[in-house]
Amino acid sequence: MTNSILEHIRSLRKKGLAVLIDPDKVNEEQLEELILISINAKVDFFLVGGSLINSDQLENVVTKLKEVKSIPTVLFPGNSQHISSEADAILLLSLISGRNPEFLIGQHVIAAPALKRSGLEILSTGYMLVDGGRQTTASYISNTTPLPHNKPDIAVATAMAGEMLGHKLIYMDAGSGADQTISAEMISAVKKQLDIPLIIGGGINTPEKAEKAWQAGADIIVIGNATEKEPGFITEVSKIAAEPSYK
Repeated sequence: MTNSILEHIRSLRKKGLAVLIDPDKVNEEQLEELILISINAKVDFFLVGGSLINSDQLENVVTKLKEVKSIPTVLFPGNSQHISSEADAILLLSLISGRNPEFLIGQHVIAAPALKRSGLEILSTGYMLVDGGRQTTASYISNTTPLPHNKPDIAVATAMAGEMLGHKLIYMDAGSGADQTISAEMISAVKKQLDIPLIIGGGINTPEKAEKAWQAGADIIVIGNATEKEPGFITEVSKIAAEPSYK
């Protein structure tokens, strides 16, 4: 198994953009539109997943995305069942911001044999939920309390611990449809203490919020909810990644 996706992340020459696709929330026509726009916008990654995934469309969505050779397809699992060997890689998320053992290691033990057989590139990821102004599906399902929005010092220590434990990526998430994004202060403070890539998601629904997250230090931002409502949002954000107004 190679580390091609991880090396791609590490070698990005611009700010990275990932589009999160929830199989429960797209039909075939919508998926086709998202794919076409993402190709034209030169999106860096497709993330596929969600906290629940009630439908049986995960495999179909991944298979369709895999037809796009220029954009890697990475699983963003909500539990041990959200695995498809058709994808390129999986973010093996350990919820280091919470204290629920099921999402720190329990689900991983259940999934390990299937992951070993799958041939997927395993991207060990320290996952941190941050308060986005209201309870999200992720915090409810995981039965964990998100990190306080105004406590960057806690976020820094948590991210540092994640890196020290051997995680290859840190993913800070305010949750799907969050009322507020992770603050620039928190992103900046965490990034200054990390030597591994930092992914930021949750509540990024305007170009200004995307730019602020990148400017603060995010290596990759993830957009999802906003693209379900307006697929053209992908194009708007991609222009900032290609030609940022900041240094």
